[in-house]
Amino acid sequence: MTGARPALTTVHQPLPHDSARLHVTGEARFIDDLPEPRGLLHLAVARSGHAHARMRKINLAPVRAAAGVVRVLTAADIPGANDISPKGLGDDPVFADGLVRFYGQALFAVAAADRDSARRAARLAEVDYEPLPAVLSLEQAVAREEYVAPPLLLERGDAARAIAQSEHKIKGRLCSGGQDHFYLEGQIALAVPGEDGAMLVCSSTQHPAEVQRLVAQALGLADGAVTVEVRRMGGGFGGKETQAAQWAVIAALAARACNAPAKLRLDRDDDMVMTGKRHPFVSDYEAGFDGNGRVQGLALTFTADCGFSADLSGAVNDRAVLHADNAYYLENVSIRSLRCRTNTVSNTAFRGFGAPQGMLAVERVMEHIASHLGLDALAVRRKNLYGIRKRNTTPFGMTVTDNILPRIISRLATTASYKKRRVAVINFNRAHTARKKGIALAPVKFGVAFTTSFMNQGGALLQVYTDGSVHVNHGGAEMGQGLFIKVAQVVAEELQVDISRVHLSATRTDKVPNTPATAASSGADLNCMAALIAARKIKQRLTAVAAHSCGVAESAVAFHNGEVAAGKTRLSFAALARRAWLARVPLSATGFYRTPKIHWDAKQKRGRPFLYFAYGAAVAEVVVDTRSGESKVERVDLLHDAGRSLNPAVDRGQIEGGFVQGMGWLTTEELWWDAAGRLQTHAPSTYKIPACADLPADFRVEIFAAGRNREPTVHRSKAVGEPPLMLAIAVFNALAQAAAAAHGKHAPPAVDAPATPERLLLAMQKTAAA
Repeated sequence: MTGARPALTTVHQPLPHDSARLHVTGEARFIDDLPEPRGLLHLAVARSGHAHARMRKINLAPVRAAAGVVRVLTAADIPGANDISPKGLGDDPVFADGLVRFYGQALFAVAAADRDSARRAARLAEVDYEPLPAVLSLEQAVAREEYVAPPLLLERGDAARAIAQSEHKIKGRLCSGGQDHFYLEGQIALAVPGEDGAMLVCSSTQHPAEVQRLVAQALGLADGAVTVEVRRMGGGFGGKETQAAQWAVIAALAARACNAPAKLRLDRDDDMVMTGKRHPFVSDYEAGFDGNGRVQGLALTFTADCGFSADLSGAVNDRAVLHADNAYYLENVSIRSLRCRTNTVSNTAFRGFGAPQGMLAVERVMEHIASHLGLDALAVRRKNLYGIRKRNTTPFGMTVTDNILPRIISRLATTASYKKRRVAVINFNRAHTARKKGIALAPVKFGVAFTTSFMNQGGALLQVYTDGSVHVNHGGAEMGQGLFIKVAQVVAEELQVDISRVHLSATRTDKVPNTPATAASSGADLNCMAALIAARKIKQRLTAVAAHSCGVAESAVAFHNGEVAAGKTRLSFAALARRAWLARVPLSATGFYRTPKIHWDAKQKRGRPFLYFAYGAAVAEVVVDTRSGESKVERVDLLHDAGRSLNPAVDRGQIEGGFVQGMGWLTTEELWWDAAGRLQTHAPSTYKIPACADLPADFRVEIFAAGRNREPTVHRSKAVGEPPLMLAIAVFNALAQAAAAAHGKHAPPAVDAPATPERLLLAMQKTAAA
């Protein structure tokens, strides 16, 4: 195309987040920023005061008589099903109906003229409880065989025999706590009744289609009568995948009952008490290995606290099992998973979705082996890594075909000066008693796709207007991760228009139906590909119009930087769009994408549950005060594989943010329930997420430059939402090393997560007593 403009390159560019300016200036509209409809009612939800009890009597007369109250809603006021369980198990009621199963469970809702009146009134109910025995620990749950789902066992080879025949053996237990999502925007929903019983719900949700279904189910409506909209969330992290539905349903119930708009926004305390967390795990392990540290047999048992209902615990625990190998070939392995029911809030999805707990356990095994043999833990890890052509099959039968971890680890060990710094740490520890250091390198291998196969699908609707502007709607939800800008980049490059000409609107169930949750790190994989397919349909139609109108073959038509060349004729993209409209060619197209190749046999526990793996590695150096247990992360080096990154700026932000969130889970974010099952860490005053001062003073982040997805993903990119969180395991391992060095003894790691100052002190005391 002589004289043509150069091709427009939008993909792989570090463009700013589409809402970056709006976020900084405060102009970005979240649900609580939307103009309030006339007659809006404000809602508050009353919480139960027991972990397990029967409600013998509840007197709501004082609530109804309170100033400003318009309506009180209980389970009896639900015209449809009193159930928000994502799998329809009937174990997760909107409102407790006679039986309370955790402290803070929703009893009823108050609709009032203003929020303060609703909140005050919700506290006035007189409830007569008959306390029942509560299961508040995993030990109690296992003893009583209280499970939300059947136990699972994944095996390969004969782990017990291999361990028995090994030259060296270890066993141990690692406890990892839960984690609150602590999204900036709490749970919120605004419901507006429409004509003929229709309902519009603006919900801060990662799963609009599920909220649509559950609202319709509660109201006794067809799904098509309910529209759910979400333009953006102020964070989600998995906490708005299933947990957003309850508040949307309550808002819709009030809107229906009062024939008026209704809004429900939880404050931080209510949000933390009433919504689920990351699953706490107890991981027991026994391993056999040779003198070089190569694992010959490994037996793992994961005992997970799922809370009072199933929610997504089955899938979360499945993913923990499927990631218990992390980066390592385990020839003889047994992984048992117990999914325990307790009288606590139902735990749910959280960034990583079980994989962090599974990986943390096997990483502890590697650290324990290294301590036992007196070896560098990196040498032990390298001995056990998956191979390239041999030793490359997972315990569930999936071949690791794109293993770049050895390259990533080698590069990071060099760029981070791991060997030199490890010697310096050893020398520092010999010279100091009041402070001890640790340094660790941890790898990550994370499978990308929903383990529930049918959810691996995405849809998009793309429209071109006669002025050449483009509008895209897709099924993904924006929660700050940069999904919308990536979709816009992909569409702009395919159509060769400036990205300012591509407009994206709020995700709505009446535009793109039956969508999966934006989760499992698959948002860009699914929705960018669906948008690309839609764009290609439009481009093909425009190509045919240009060829026909200019009298050339379609092969002679080319799109370049806002311009279309058809032989010797050149016209703007806008002119071609208008020409197509005049020729009565449709300029609207849908795109649909289903992830290829994946399959899973749940009975045999074999298959290919993931399309590909994302890889990364981290080196963390820490220092611990042996007198107080206080710790500081001094330096972190991250090297992460994003394939061919769609947007390096956005992906770098995800890597940094994911790592820091993982660091919080493993160091400071402690959830604590008292003996009555009441969460006592339910506000920023008692629950500590990482602050600016907690960040490493030396924080080095690099996207693996040679990354390229072997699978035909959109522009050969890889998911980057969840995998970086697990890079923080390097921090936890380094802290455990520092604690073990406190008394100059050669001791196995003994720290549980989160490694708070108290836990580090306990670990050091345990080392001293050994």
